[in-house]
Amino acid sequence: MSLSVTDTLREERVPVEASEVLLYVCGLTVSDDAHLGHARLWFHADVLHRWLDYRGHDVRHVENVTDVNEKITARVGEREEWESEADVARHYTESVLADMRGLNLKRAEVYPRVSEHVPEIVELIETLVETGHAYEANGSVYFDVTTFDDYGALSNQSLGDLEAQGDPEERSEKRTPADFALWKAGGVAPAAVEEHAKHDHDEPVPTGQTWDSPWGEGRPGWHVECSAMSTTHLGDTLDVHMGGRDLVFPHHENEIAQSEAATGESFARRWLHVGLLQADDDEKMSSSLGNFFTVSAALDEFGVDVLRTFYLGAQYRGEQTYSAATMEEAQRRWDRLQRAYETAVEACEGVDAVGSVTDESLRAAVGEHREAFETAMDDDLDVRTAYNALLDLGTAVNTHAEAGAPYDYRGLRRAVETFETLAGDVFGLSLGASDDGRIEVAGELVELLLDVREQERAAGNYDRADELRDRLDEIGVSVEDGDDGPTYRFE
Repeated sequence: MSLSVTDTLREERVPVEASEVLLYVCGLTVSDDAHLGHARLWFHADVLHRWLDYRGHDVRHVENVTDVNEKITARVGEREEWESEADVARHYTESVLADMRGLNLKRAEVYPRVSEHVPEIVELIETLVETGHAYEANGSVYFDVTTFDDYGALSNQSLGDLEAQGDPEERSEKRTPADFALWKAGGVAPAAVEEHAKHDHDEPVPTGQTWDSPWGEGRPGWHVECSAMSTTHLGDTLDVHMGGRDLVFPHHENEIAQSEAATGESFARRWLHVGLLQADDDEKMSSSLGNFFTVSAALDEFGVDVLRTFYLGAQYRGEQTYSAATMEEAQRRWDRLQRAYETAVEACEGVDAVGSVTDESLRAAVGEHREAFETAMDDDLDVRTAYNALLDLGTAVNTHAEAGAPYDYRGLRRAVETFETLAGDVFGLSLGASDDGRIEVAGELVELLLDVREQERAAGNYDRADELRDRLDEIGVSVEDGDDGPTYRFE
């Protein structure tokens, strides 16, 4: 059996069969601390990656970082050290990477940033202009939606029903109100900065970074960024494109149009959209509404395993509610699973576990519940049902242990291995975690930050690289540069 998922474009279930799966995930605009709504997408992309690994696929996972955006520009000057859009983006990129490691996410192959891919963005726009799918107006460039026959297919909209896209001041420049910006002339408009500002700006109001282009100085539009980054790192056609449900229109609709118009190839074979996380007041959790709980605060309060168990309480496609009740349920489910695993390990590793005892019911339960787990996961990543299968295995382990010694060593060993493979490797839960596990995660985080530091040094940003080294030193990580690259040690 193979994994089947619900494709938003086809509105039907489709299998994932390719031996190499090219997975692109729409990442975060780094203008604020990440909240639990953002992490829900990260988590389900992580579980998809882990399950594909388990099923023997080679996964190439790319997740972008949007570090060029008017929301980022609006925060320039909010802190003394935030002198530019790049300073703000760097701060929140570091925060996002730390949150990802704290959530025990598998690393993506690469986390491309918009600021690194402007040449590829310009090249893509040039192709669209040359082929008649885009046009220049007053130094800006717009995609002509009337040139793409399937525009609106992903969001089930006809061209005549679409509303105008973009800022009001753009509309006089566009041939059709639904056309969208690929390149925006000049910097960020003061009105856009003030719209997103959380503090009063001194004059002049920041306008963000601009780049040279065939149409003059300007900035890339939001939608074209993902097309350029995904095709740069994964080629013209993706196997799975994943993002939040709120990105179906206009972001993903526009990605399809500009990508396929430029390449002539199908952009993504499958579109997976993760449902929104609701706050307890039934509102979408979002930074703009101010009703969010940050990832770092949630990790401090609940721990990574309870938080991952919370996300495992609902399938990716549906909505999920964050509340005291749902977190209490997650705590109970995690405690129950952890206790069952510890019972299995204690009995298996004790002197009363012997090879001459056979408990057919325990051994049958291991196979039965492992099969139930696999069936649920192949069924559109039904994580809650799969978690229930692990809890049912825990019940079988407890029943065996309560019957008293001697224990069935082989049956218990199979149960332990099943817990460690399915709950550990697939669900990313740290069953029986010790301080060594936390040290390993900390080491991975340091290595990731050192990678960022090396990128800064390669770009000639030595002051920033030194600042990152100093900050690591402040938290007890000593970094030494050598001929073979940096090394570190915990003080």
